[in-house]
Amino acid sequence: MQLDVFQVLADPTRRRIVEALRHGEQQVGDVVEKAGVHQSGVSRHLRILSESGFVSMRPDGQRRLYALKPEPFRELDGWLTDYRQLWEARLDRFGAALEKKQQKQTRRVEDRSQRK
Repeated sequence: MQLDVFQVLADPTRRRIVEALRHGEQQVGDVVEKAGVHQSGVSRHLRILSESGFVSMRPDGQRRLYALKPEPFRELDGWLTDYRQLWEARLDRFGAALEKKQQKQTRRVEDRSQRK
């Protein structure tokens, strides 16, 4: 079963695991502690994250170290690019409207002070 990036990240437990791995390689025990999920749940979700390309595993002696892979996040960023342009344009218009309103208020204050 192949999940797309949105299906993978739709699960709140997997998002907590991704957050726990955001700062670098972690052992399962560290992820359990940071994500607040039982070891069996973390292992299951790490398997899903690994199969979907979000996480890599590197053996280090008896330990297994898990880390995030950048590719699926690049895919998400690419998908969001068009939408980012949409909300940035709206924010630019909002910023321009605020600036215009502030200029009007400044002129009113100046006009009042000149009348006195």
